[in-house]
Amino acid sequence: MPENTTTGPSTAFLFPGQGGFDGAALRRAKQTYPQVQRVFERLDSATDALFSRRISDVLFGPEQTDLRGLLAGDSWMSQVAIYGAGLAAHEILTDQGVRPDVLAGHSLGEITALVAAGAFSAEDGVRIVAQRVAAIERHDGIDGRMVALSAGADRVRLLLGLLDDPLLAVATENHDEQTVVSGPDGVLDQVTAIAAQLKIGALEIDAPFPFHTPALAPAAPEFEAYVRTLDQRRLQRPVYSPILQRHYEPGEPLAGRLADHFVQPVRFAAAVRALHGDGVSTFVEAGGRAALSKLVTRLTQGSDVRSLPTLALDDGDRLALDATLRELRAAGLADPDGTTGPGLAELLAPTVASDLFEAYWKAHGHEVRERVRRDAEAFAKEEREQGGEQEPAPAPSPAPAHAALDRDQVLGELRTLYAQALEYPEEVFEGGAQLEAELGVDSVKQVELLSRVSQRYELPPREADFRLAPYNTLDAIADFVIAELERHPEPATAG
Repeated sequence: MPENTTTGPSTAFLFPGQGGFDGAALRRAKQTYPQVQRVFERLDSATDALFSRRISDVLFGPEQTDLRGLLAGDSWMSQVAIYGAGLAAHEILTDQGVRPDVLAGHSLGEITALVAAGAFSAEDGVRIVAQRVAAIERHDGIDGRMVALSAGADRVRLLLGLLDDPLLAVATENHDEQTVVSGPDGVLDQVTAIAAQLKIGALEIDAPFPFHTPALAPAAPEFEAYVRTLDQRRLQRPVYSPILQRHYEPGEPLAGRLADHFVQPVRFAAAVRALHGDGVSTFVEAGGRAALSKLVTRLTQGSDVRSLPTLALDDGDRLALDATLRELRAAGLADPDGTTGPGLAELLAPTVASDLFEAYWKAHGHEVRERVRRDAEAFAKEEREQGGEQEPAPAPSPAPAHAALDRDQVLGELRTLYAQALEYPEEVFEGGAQLEAELGVDSVKQVELLSRVSQRYELPPREADFRLAPYNTLDAIADFVIAELERHPEPATAG
């Protein structure tokens, strides 16, 4: 676990899962906090490539969008919306100077927590969420649902034992009087009927699938294999898993752990108590609605714990995030007045009115911080070199083999690349064969393969308006490669 250097009561960010989306609150936040648009622009690039649709157009279009409306559409929409709202809340909070000592997520929110901690890029987070949906849909894991019962986990397990269905399971343990069960529709009808006889309340969860049940076991290996293809980075902040009941290790391979989530339960109540026992006294729900913050309040009743929502509207139709930031500033857990410390305006721009500086900092403070970080790293490197601590020179890159390529050669190389990656015979990859309609290669896998093609030919980054749909055959991809090589004869370099 990354070292925690805090000397006082610590702060945890909690990222919600199923049900954790409030469309009205997110729209309200977008009007005030530029981080919302900034985050969703990054997610748009991924959803546009995967589904030929920008998630921002779904969430911020002319029609108001709520969770029920998202669930009535394509399955990926609600999941990416929940994920994106959590990331946006995290960006707002950290740009306002809030520094969490630990991150934790509830179900889907664990993916958000890992991305926020730096394990994956925001765009790869979308791909993970999308593949999670696609794998479940391909393995018929959709004929079921999730129901919250007003009873503790032990009592619910006794109830489930009466039915003895191997696909029925406790999915989440939220608190001592709320347990969520997951399983096939028919047997859940029996669960709710028995619960009614026992005077146990039952409420259906807004979720597209029955998560955390043995029914999803067949989808886990495929999902794990996909996540292994993504670039995993070292965690920059500690992440505690309510599923694993421990912190992730800094270099721990995450593909298998995320695949385990398909079938393992979320023990949220135990996680909150463990974090509280470790000294966490402020829990901030980074995401939509206020379900997790209410659970924390109930789980820590009688203590001095502070539990705060963000992307939710209060009883007065006000954005909870505004009040949360005021409380965090008052507690010394956020920058005063939304800056990075007292006197910053006087230090950086003494002749500029404070309200103008605040507006500028809210919109561009993140850019200033990033520029300072890069300059500091460059300065440190220069100091090391001048002091004789020369960094080893990078190994020379092999010269690109672009010059003599023709279309037939490219097509043959693509055929081999795709056949090896998909474990198909090369002969099935005729130039005009439709990758998805004829060969069953879904859009998520196509994005991954196109990334491999870009690496193979050292192509420059794709443009922001790039769309996957036209490149659905090897013929089209070969033409794309040739055109890119003609436009950019030298290999792309990072700058």
